[in-house]
Amino acid sequence: MGKFVVKEVKTGVRFNLVAGNGEVIGVSEVYTTAAACNNGIESVKKNAPIAPVEDQTVEGFEPEKCPKFEIYTDKAGEFRFRLKARNGEIILASEGYSSKPGVKNGVESVKRNAPEAEVVKAEE
Repeated sequence: MGKFVVKEVKTGVRFNLVAGNGEVIGVSEVYTTAAACNNGIESVKKNAPIAPVEDQTVEGFEPEKCPKFEIYTDKAGEFRFRLKARNGEIILASEGYSSKPGVKNGVESVKRNAPEAEVVKAEE
């Protein structure tokens, strides 16, 4: 079972979505308040299961409406995904993956883990 790990950082509060095996699936932006961070978590829980996937790595891809997952390649040529809320804000972003099947597994992991994930504070 996955979990949202909330951590205070110098500039505010952020969360990681962590899979049952301890791997970080996605990270949030830094929020200014704990309440805003909790809203971000709720947005991931609500939007991840219903968000279609827009694969921007294929030519002539079909744009999807938000909420959506976007799969893209970064400057280093790695595959990444980001989950955008209804308003277009990025609410979760992935680490780099070396393969497209890997990044697709990451998206599926978010869809599976996010809705039921518990929220915990990071251990110091």
